[in-house]
Amino acid sequence: MTLRLAALTLIFGPANSYIPRDTQVTRQMEKASLANESQAVAAANVPALLRDAGLRPTRQRVALARLLFAEGDRHVTAERLHEEATARRVPVSLATVYNTLHQFTEAGLLREVAVEGAKTYFDTNTSNHYHFFCERSGQLLDIETDALQIEGLPEAPEGMAISRVDVLVRLVNKSG
Repeated sequence: MTLRLAALTLIFGPANSYIPRDTQVTRQMEKASLANESQAVAAANVPALLRDAGLRPTRQRVALARLLFAEGDRHVTAERLHEEATARRVPVSLATVYNTLHQFTEAGLLREVAVEGAKTYFDTNTSNHYHFFCERSGQLLDIETDALQIEGLPEAPEGMAISRVDVLVRLVNKSG
């Protein structure tokens, strides 16, 4: 399947996904890949994961990181993580959860996925990939990177480089 948006073409099918060639971007993507490898061991050594990302491992950061990374790759909202923390008796405010998620994102441990103006998900999979969004349930699902190819991207303005391309495919039930 091919979608055309002005000069941008999205092709669904076996192909390589768009990977920027800029060296700075390539380094950022390598850092994200290393973060994913670290996250696989995160349950056993969360404080080291945080220190390696340049963050001080406070009790609240460690507790939230354990909740985030214990289950492998996942998509979570700040509200959902706060509910999980409260259920596990982790004393943390919603504001602290938001701040921590943004700190983890800036450190390369998470990827922020904006779905709607007020709805943001945080993805523990920081690799270059795309998403399906089920409008009814609010569920965010990964799209395999080899299932989508992006062609015809415009040139970045002078002095700028493309850091990543976000694709969000919205889903509705066929029955309406």
